[in-house]
Amino acid sequence: MADPIRIANCSGFYGDRLSAAREMVEDGPIDVLTGDWLAELTMLILARTRLKHPGGGYARSFVSQMEQVMGICLERGIKVVSNAGGLDPEHCALAVAEVGQRLGLAPRIAFVNGDDLVGRLDELAAKGQGLTDFESGESFTSGALLTANAYLGAFGIVEALDMGADIVITGRVTDAAVVCGPAAWHHGWSRHDFDALAGAVVAGHVVECGAQATGGNYSFFTEVADMTHVGFPWVEVAEDGSCVVGKHDGTGGEVSIGTVTSQLLYEIGGPRYLGPDVTARFDTIALDSLGPDRVRISGVRGEAPPATLKVATNELGGYRQDLHIALTGLDIEAKAQLVEAAFWDACPYGPDDFERVTSRLSRTEKIDPVSNDEAVALWHLTLRDHDERKVGRAVANAGVEIALATIPGYFGVGNAPGAAAPFGVYRPALVAASVVPQYVSVLGGDVRVVDSVAPGGDVRVVDSVAPGGDAPVSPTPDPVVPPTEGPTTRVALGRLVGARSGDKGGHANLGVFARDDRTWAWLDGFLTIDRLRTLLPEVAELPVERYRLANLRALNFFIHDLLEEGVAASSRLDKQAKGLGEWLRSRLVDAPSDLLEP
Repeated sequence: MADPIRIANCSGFYGDRLSAAREMVEDGPIDVLTGDWLAELTMLILARTRLKHPGGGYARSFVSQMEQVMGICLERGIKVVSNAGGLDPEHCALAVAEVGQRLGLAPRIAFVNGDDLVGRLDELAAKGQGLTDFESGESFTSGALLTANAYLGAFGIVEALDMGADIVITGRVTDAAVVCGPAAWHHGWSRHDFDALAGAVVAGHVVECGAQATGGNYSFFTEVADMTHVGFPWVEVAEDGSCVVGKHDGTGGEVSIGTVTSQLLYEIGGPRYLGPDVTARFDTIALDSLGPDRVRISGVRGEAPPATLKVATNELGGYRQDLHIALTGLDIEAKAQLVEAAFWDACPYGPDDFERVTSRLSRTEKIDPVSNDEAVALWHLTLRDHDERKVGRAVANAGVEIALATIPGYFGVGNAPGAAAPFGVYRPALVAASVVPQYVSVLGGDVRVVDSVAPGGDVRVVDSVAPGGDAPVSPTPDPVVPPTEGPTTRVALGRLVGARSGDKGGHANLGVFARDDRTWAWLDGFLTIDRLRTLLPEVAELPVERYRLANLRALNFFIHDLLEEGVAASSRLDKQAKGLGEWLRSRLVDAPSDLLEP
């Protein structure tokens, strides 16, 4: 039996802490250094970069990190697996090779591609194998796509490591694949070791966002001793797929049941977590504390993956203009009405001339404010259209021209309105896994092809939404402690429960968890979809799905269309729903008084 493999994370997004790679290789023992650079928005950012700098569609910060740690990684035999290749994994590999040459080092560098489908769309469509809409299943129609990248799995990474690579650079793989790949390689798992693969996917999901597993973005951060410079996480993945989540001793933050539960709830849907290698059952996860900064994850069951791969597409959605006008003091509603009416009177176009108009009043002011800031509410206007001229300078001028002619105290917030800004639209699609091979190349060496479907594999379609919102593999008993009855206290919901929220394209997920059985029994009965809609009025008219994860004492709500066409197009202030959970926790509810007792 092979020893567990310790896989460390050093990046949760493009722009994360540059020193994290050095910290992870110098502050404690690890076997593999990984990271995630590719949020959905990042692919659009890289596409725009590549338009200006052909071949430059990769995360340059990863190259800088390799300059810091390449020598020590080679010296200690630490493998590096990264999705920082983005849209140009080969050019990223060449850039890393140049770093090695400059340092007098000669790492064996492999890159994995095949995920980029933009050049194949016509060919696939002609063969009847074109993209389909992720939700409706209908034929995917679109204008000129800037990006179309399939989420590849772990076995291209496995092949690269089998070929002796010291550094593996991929394009668009699943976030968890950079952990699952090294684990599958180290333990020699087959494509049909579904339980082990599912365990590694869960491990990868926990650490994929870096410090979010070690106290970052954690509802109960005030209970964590050192949050000024939190350590990044690692997972020790065992041969059966179970793992221990930890961080280097002496670093900030914490690893606890709470921080791990929070991250498990991040950006998920139902109990079945679909991926290209396996469908991981989040309703089978068991968590145990092994002591300070050590949490064991076990019991994860896996099922066959779906026969399709998710495809992330981005296209130019048009152009937008955003105005943010401060309304100070008294008569806020009347001031908002006047500003809006005056704007349209000054604007050369009317509301019906634009493809989309979003007007919103944010009542952020306080009664009897003790500072100028506390006296301010905000009126937001977003105009969108494919005609750049229509939302350009003339519209911006309308917002300026009314400054001295309308409400008292008029001033704008943020940058002065100017030229129209382009925005992208993210839409997920599906493609048959059988038509998307992975190409594994070693710089200056071999190229191998890895099928995205296991030869002769038992691949079947698995529904992403469990019937009735409940899909147990083996029944998980409900809490044995009944909901508390008796006196109630008006209290912020977050004094009792934690939350974690995020974006899923144009949708949002909101996970809510309790930390003991009594609170979970109350939460499970209290927080229904109707109650959520009451507490979060922005959600009231939107489709919402509710999932129980009793093994985690958690509920997950999947909220459709909250973010419009995704982060780059959204007119919300919180474009990625990062604060949605904390908004819910701030709402006052009537909770059983004895739940508040220490």
